[in-house]
Amino acid sequence: MTAPDSRIKPENLAGLYREASARFGSQPAFATRSNDGVFHPISFEEIYRQGLALATALIDLGMKAREHVGLLSDNRLEWIICDYGVILAGGADVPRGSDVTDADIKYILTHADTRVVFVENPTLLAKVQQCHLPDVRHLILMDGNPPATGYVRTLASMIARGQALRDAGDRRAEERIAAIEPSDLFTLIYTSGTTGIPKGVQLTHANMVSQIRNLPFPIAPHGRNLSILPVWHSYERVFEMISISAGMCTYYTSIRTIGEDLKTVKPTFMASAPRLWENLYLKIYASVATSSPVKRKLFALAYDCARRVKRAQQFLVGQELDTRGRGPVESLRLLIRHLLNLAIFTIPLKVLDPLVLKKLRAVVGGEFLGTISGGGALQPHVDEFFNFIGIPVLEGYGLTETAPVLAVRTWDNLVIGTVGPLYAETELRIVELETGCVLYPDAHTHGKGRGKRGEIHVRGPQVMRGYYKDPGATAKVLKDGWLNTGDIGMITFNDCLKILGRSKDTIVLLSGENVEPVPIESRLGQSSFIDQCMVVGQDQKFLGVLIVPALDAFRTAGINVDSASELHTHSVARSMIDGEIRRLISAETGFKTFERIVAWRFLPKPFEIGDEMTATLKIRRHVISAKYAETIAGMYR
Repeated sequence: MTAPDSRIKPENLAGLYREASARFGSQPAFATRSNDGVFHPISFEEIYRQGLALATALIDLGMKAREHVGLLSDNRLEWIICDYGVILAGGADVPRGSDVTDADIKYILTHADTRVVFVENPTLLAKVQQCHLPDVRHLILMDGNPPATGYVRTLASMIARGQALRDAGDRRAEERIAAIEPSDLFTLIYTSGTTGIPKGVQLTHANMVSQIRNLPFPIAPHGRNLSILPVWHSYERVFEMISISAGMCTYYTSIRTIGEDLKTVKPTFMASAPRLWENLYLKIYASVATSSPVKRKLFALAYDCARRVKRAQQFLVGQELDTRGRGPVESLRLLIRHLLNLAIFTIPLKVLDPLVLKKLRAVVGGEFLGTISGGGALQPHVDEFFNFIGIPVLEGYGLTETAPVLAVRTWDNLVIGTVGPLYAETELRIVELETGCVLYPDAHTHGKGRGKRGEIHVRGPQVMRGYYKDPGATAKVLKDGWLNTGDIGMITFNDCLKILGRSKDTIVLLSGENVEPVPIESRLGQSSFIDQCMVVGQDQKFLGVLIVPALDAFRTAGINVDSASELHTHSVARSMIDGEIRRLISAETGFKTFERIVAWRFLPKPFEIGDEMTATLKIRRHVISAKYAETIAGMYR
């Protein structure tokens, strides 16, 4: 691995692209997968050349400095080429995936004042044309042939046109680059949102540059970044910018091919979402369940040894979760227990690791240094499992409005159950919801406010300029530079941030008790029979839960059904779910009486991105509540 200060630390993203071309030259920058599974790279200097050519063509087309340009596409090489072109022309892109709805196309492209729009393919092109957007003057097709009627430019023709102009001496792109200010927008991202209409998050060059500058761990310059999350979202995008700054190649993959691509690419690093690791966890355990008794026993022994040794090691370096501030007596008791575990289980782990756990690590290619999981809460048992078997999961936390990273674990500060320490230059305070009093930092209380739960407010160089053309919404979340995240959390006695839920997600029962649904949902997700779930109960006497059943798990258990509706009438299946809920949500597992689940219902289909979930796999509670209003009402009749 290389030292952190070997990375490019630019003043703006145009400078990043230029310096990466000069420093890394012919090294591979991005790679795309052909149908035969072979990855084809493009170098840093070549993508910069194409970006300059596209920028020149955009300027020649009439694009002005600081103009907003639509960019509708999923992850592909052409996406980043278009991003280069827009930024090198001094503009800001307005990105969205191909699953964008007609309503969002009309709202976003109109609200963002776009005149030029890149579209991925003819299908998306037709979708945009049918929206009849009078202000959109130029459509540029990334892939495929334009329709016979109506004039639409292709990306290839734009790059060729721009290169011809540059060959003739055109240097307007360099003039635009020189005029970029840190406060200029590089992107205008419309949040898919868990509530309400999309809001345009204005992110500046200074916002993104601070993310690159403050990365708290080193990145190998010849490493391989596997890209699977939506590139239009700030979370995946910051990874691509960091990869460029370090000279690391980004390989574009997909859900359909990721299993094969992990083995082919052998990534060293990647951004990921909790769902990826939850699915892999279930697959590993399903595979173990069907193996021989000897293999099952070896797996159980190997994991138990790893769990005990890793927990002991974490405790000894101060990385075992501490939310209360342990006293000397408890610390001594834990020290003795962990030292005994080290003495007893270290040698068995050394024997079992190459026989069992090394094979599990090979699932992610065998050269994996780590991942940052974000966009949602990682279930505790999944988090522990992968970190204990030697696949580092560095969970992070942030928002689109913060470019996005606010906190992240590092290899040297990996406290499971937290999202790690704060990013450099970031200020944080924990505020009591009811009174607005600052609970952390507080020099006059135990631990200076550590362990106190409240709403998270942040301030730092990554915080957005505001919502585009929406001063009212901006004023609600930004005051004196402090952004109200809407999340509930605490600072642990390890000086790490722990996320506890959403202030808007909090369920208030008729008894007046406040319930955070996320911990309950995370615990229920440990059941192999529950694929997805959402806790409900606002203004009710008790909690209920909507469950998307894992049909394959029921079939493995001998209950052969084809749908959730069949499962709902199966008495054995219902008894199994009742038992799982009682087992997982109880006093023994740390839940209070009012947090128990009293009623539940199966849902007919999984939650899907663009409908019940956002692009970062967060559930849209208002959508699910509206869609299944009658089902929810049935639980409380």
